[in-house]
Amino acid sequence: MRILLLASAFNSLTQRVFVELRDRGHPVAVELALGDDERLTAAVRRHGPDLVIAPMLTTAVPEAVWSAYCCLIVHPGPPGDRGPSSLDRAVQEGRGRWGVTVLQAVAEMDAGPVWASAGFGVPPDVGKSDLYRGELADAALRAVLLAVERFASGTYTPLTPPEHTWQPYLRQEERRIDWHHDPTDTVLRKLRAADSQPGVLDAFLGGEWYLHGGRPEHRLTGPPGELLATRHGAICRATTDGAVWIPELRPRRRPGESATFKLPATTALGTSLPTAAEKGRGELREQPPTSRTRNPAGGSHEDITYEEHGTVGHLRFRFPGGAMSTGQCRRLLDAYRHARTRPTDVVVLGGRRDFFSNGIHLNVIEAAPDPAAESLANIEAIDDLVEEILTTTDRLVIAALPGNAAAGGAMLALAADEVWCREGAVLNPHYRLMGLYGSEYWTYTLPRRVGPAAAERLTRDALPVGAHAARTLGLVDRVLGCGPGDFTAEVTRMADRLARSAGLSTRLGAKKAARERDEAVRPLRAHRAAELERMRAVFDDPSAPYHALRSAFVRKRRPDGTPEHLRTDFPNGG
Repeated sequence: MRILLLASAFNSLTQRVFVELRDRGHPVAVELALGDDERLTAAVRRHGPDLVIAPMLTTAVPEAVWSAYCCLIVHPGPPGDRGPSSLDRAVQEGRGRWGVTVLQAVAEMDAGPVWASAGFGVPPDVGKSDLYRGELADAALRAVLLAVERFASGTYTPLTPPEHTWQPYLRQEERRIDWHHDPTDTVLRKLRAADSQPGVLDAFLGGEWYLHGGRPEHRLTGPPGELLATRHGAICRATTDGAVWIPELRPRRRPGESATFKLPATTALGTSLPTAAEKGRGELREQPPTSRTRNPAGGSHEDITYEEHGTVGHLRFRFPGGAMSTGQCRRLLDAYRHARTRPTDVVVLGGRRDFFSNGIHLNVIEAAPDPAAESLANIEAIDDLVEEILTTTDRLVIAALPGNAAAGGAMLALAADEVWCREGAVLNPHYRLMGLYGSEYWTYTLPRRVGPAAAERLTRDALPVGAHAARTLGLVDRVLGCGPGDFTAEVTRMADRLARSAGLSTRLGAKKAARERDEAVRPLRAHRAAELERMRAVFDDPSAPYHALRSAFVRKRRPDGTPEHLRTDFPNGG
């Protein structure tokens, strides 16, 4: 069937539905719904789809569309649930189970006939955005595929949804933290329900900030609401019965100001962050590093950890939004170098769930005094990490992708000997949409895996690739058919088996010989120099599109229309 996706943005769920439907042989086109009903209606008519699906839509479908075409809406709530903050409320209320409904668009929002639904468990310690890209996305895909199958049959009659009261938008008044009364569990639920957007509005240190993300701290205590410590850009604030780490802040936008954006908390606070002397009570301190070999249970905020299981070292990292700043890349490089000193045969890189990496930290770059210089520093730092991985010849390196990877983060994974990814992961192995040529030694690793023709097509077309298609192309070696919560255990089991395999020493010898042959043909430094020459030319040119594209991206400006790379019609037109 010819399926048209309507979406407010080409976000993670829209991309997941896009790649999965295409992998199943459906011609799929995309149109962004940007508030112009006449323009959107004309675009739908031009496509003439058999079916319209809206994976993520924040506005109503025009009547001229839903009255002429079957339009299926993916709603992030179980049948009967209605309202724009369904998932936010589920997380904030501590629901243990939630669901996704695929319903038909009608005049009344979220009230149409139900074509399919799927439920999922809600882990108690997972934020909304992680849940959205993980358990919810898995359930949404099951429901969408079932709805498509039912529609294609021509015999299915959708069900009338159960009655349910409309739940309004979850306003900041309901999200607000009462630091003098809310216990840690309540604070964390509020933070996690707003972790990506919109954040939790709070006032402290003479300013108003949106708080993004939250993790518990069980050792530090202090007066409720007090800033206790900083670590790796995060701030620690006391609750009535403990404390929480908040990794990112976004200043509240004042009238007349341009849109604000998230930054590491200490970067956002800048000179507003009190020194120990200014604080006057206790010490606002940068927490010291923990053991390099393990992360103590319930300990201080850690975004990089290392632990060993037998002869397998697991280097795990977890950065908000998957972005990696210059400092984060350097700390990860230090941790990787430490891992190389350990008596292991296999090193596994990647987090327990959600993003693997999305490459350089555009928000930090945008906020830097000299964005061009910070762009180059960030690229050099991630290049150093990739080079260290590529030149590791005494053990196997596995990139384990629990979730999505994009741009330099996707190329970081390709530096490993094998790439294992969860079947729900989506890869975007390209840079073009940010106006960049790219680095991370991609001119070596990408053609090495997929061939020159496919490498050129992937970077030119700039379209997402699903896990199974990535395996067919050669981007991925193994696809793990498990849920987000089971990924770590499955990777641990597979890595242990690999470390015990009889042919490991032979494989390591072949790896070392291949690296020496490749180096003789074209040294890694030549790849790096050529890539950085192209990148520097962009960074140092104030008129280069990269700078405007970066600013629009971090400030979440809506495009004027459906981006060029998505403007594809069905074969032979509508």
